[in-house]
Amino acid sequence: MDAAVNNMVNATLDMRQAQTIQQAQFSVFKDALDGQAAQITALIDGAAEPQLATSGSVGTQINTTA
Repeated sequence: MDAAVNNMVNATLDMRQAQTIQQAQFSVFKDALDGQAAQITALIDGAAEPQLATSGSVGTQINTTA
């Protein structure tokens, strides 16, 4: 009977350790995704949309500077 109890305690401790490791890995993964999201947001915000020309015969209907 003692062996069964010891095995159960060891299994429980192993599962808790695995859960702790998994939570740490998830935290690192989430931080990496948050960092990527911030970089992409900054990249998109930094991209200025070119404006059409307001006078002249070139660039008033189609953006020819692209």
